[in-house]
Amino acid sequence: MSIGNTEIRRHPPTILSFVKDIPNLCSLAGLACTVLSIYFSIIGIFYAAMIGMVWAVAFDWADGLIARKMKGRTGDDSAFGGQLDVLIDIVSYGVTPAVLLLSYGKFDMVFLPGAFLMVAAGAIRLSYFSTFGLSDGSKYTGLALDNNSLILVFIFLFEGFISQDIFSFVLYASGVGLAILNVSQIQTSKLSGSAFNVYALGFYTLGITSVYGWKLF
Repeated sequence: MSIGNTEIRRHPPTILSFVKDIPNLCSLAGLACTVLSIYFSIIGIFYAAMIGMVWAVAFDWADGLIARKMKGRTGDDSAFGGQLDVLIDIVSYGVTPAVLLLSYGKFDMVFLPGAFLMVAAGAIRLSYFSTFGLSDGSKYTGLALDNNSLILVFIFLFEGFISQDIFSFVLYASGVGLAILNVSQIQTSKLSGSAFNVYALGFYTLGITSVYGWKLF
């Protein structure tokens, strides 16, 4: 903004002022679940890690629903929230599944290529989305990363029915397969854009939490 020859610059808000925004708080709650999931994966308590993974998705979807229903959010709030989501997504849906694979494989070097592919595909997928957005305003190009966690959490339900060696291969193949889908040209709907889907995920999250909670105890 300028008046005559005098330019008036708008001072940006403080960094932490965005933390009080409810959708951003929701995103950070999802990040907390992600950190717990990584921690439990590393120490080998995989059922607890699954609970953290599914709750991370639930908070991720919830923050979008809350943001759409909130009134009075500024353009800065929306822009900051979008950037925060992208950065959290690479940790939640790229790094966390990779750590799960490495930990379940007892950190054998043979699992490193798969872990790299999962993280790299996540970074590429998010960079593409940040550049081009939704296709036709409604569909993702490539499988959205949040599906990775939802699918892996479901697959892990079968972990106790086969040997660890065989399941580690299943986990490896699943992770690499999802990474390929993440960077493919398939068109997928934005499931988190529907309030019905968000509530359905809530029931799925509670169900998964109950199952893995029972397995833990």
